[in-house]
Amino acid sequence: MDNNDTFKYTYSSREQEEIKSIREKYSPREREEDKMTRLRRLDAGVTQKATAFAIVFGVVGALVMGSGMSLVMTELGKALGLGGGAAMIVGIAAGLAGIVIVSLAYPVYCRILKKEREKLAPEIIRLTDELMK
Repeated sequence: MDNNDTFKYTYSSREQEEIKSIREKYSPREREEDKMTRLRRLDAGVTQKATAFAIVFGVVGALVMGSGMSLVMTELGKALGLGGGAAMIVGIAAGLAGIVIVSLAYPVYCRILKKEREKLAPEIIRLTDELMK
């Protein structure tokens, strides 16, 4: 009698897909990113960087403005050791500074967007020329 009995177990297709997806995360990139995907990624990266910076800029401005309002409208000035008049002056100055910072968020966004587009323009033009052929 032959003792070549082997045990075979096959995974389900769902498990096979999961195994493949996990393996792809850890295997080196074997295939090059296609040109359309690269073009989309480059284009999205330009706007994402500008948007993120403008949001942070605007939030900081809003916090500064809110701090100024808090100094003017609450007893926070006394807690910080400022008299009534000094808290009012510092609060108004901080509020105005916050308004200026918030107002500059959109121009900062536009400037970063323009600079990033200028930086990536040659690569994007090259990719679009290759794709349009």
